[in-house]
Amino acid sequence: CHGIAAAHVPLAAGLAYSLKYRAIPGVVFCFLGDGSVNQGVFHETMNLAALQGLPVIYVIENNGFAFRASVTRSSRFKDCLARRAEGYDMDWDRFAGEDPYEMRPKIQAAIHRARKEQRPTLLEIDTYRHHGFSVADSHHRGGYRTLEEIGARKARDPMLLWRRQLMTEGLLDEALAEAIKQGQLQEAKEAAVHADGSLPPEIRNITEDVYWEVDHGTDASRIGRHFFGE
Repeated sequence: CHGIAAAHVPLAAGLAYSLKYRAIPGVVFCFLGDGSVNQGVFHETMNLAALQGLPVIYVIENNGFAFRASVTRSSRFKDCLARRAEGYDMDWDRFAGEDPYEMRPKIQAAIHRARKEQRPTLLEIDTYRHHGFSVADSHHRGGYRTLEEIGARKARDPMLLWRRQLMTEGLLDEALAEAIKQGQLQEAKEAAVHADGSLPPEIRNITEDVYWEVDHGTDASRIGRHFFGE
């Protein structure tokens, strides 16, 4: 996660290039917001990914607002951001993020395209942000969204819709749903207790679980070469 919009987009292309260069089968997923598509580095990376045939899938989570800037104010393509992929001869698709049955085959097609054909894909998922962008964003008090709009979208929460779908199919009932919920709440409480009772990390541990070379004490870690390759 980066504080700079779209800063991670070229990093994903680099990972995908590494997989292709070393002939390692795999697919890189990169998730970004609707605001990231207006950054120059996004377009540079789309061109590179298409040109080099990289096994990467970029997923735009379009919730309609980049902080407080709406898509209608910030993008010429107001109805579909993924259509920009056409400018780079890249495959793209757009769908709602509320129905797993709709999402699965489209994502599987992108995975097949990346893994078997070495071709990137730009996907756009229509979703919604129920809360403010950060603690500094009061969203509905800021005037760019109303409580009525937020309430209407909460009624289409994927968790609620999927729960209803599973019950309709006979795969879930109220008792099982409640048992799952309580189990997850208990796991979260135990994790919080463990975190609160743990000692603060020491400065010397700052690079642990970041670089494979550091954790395994390779020669690369001793000379500062923390990147792919020999």
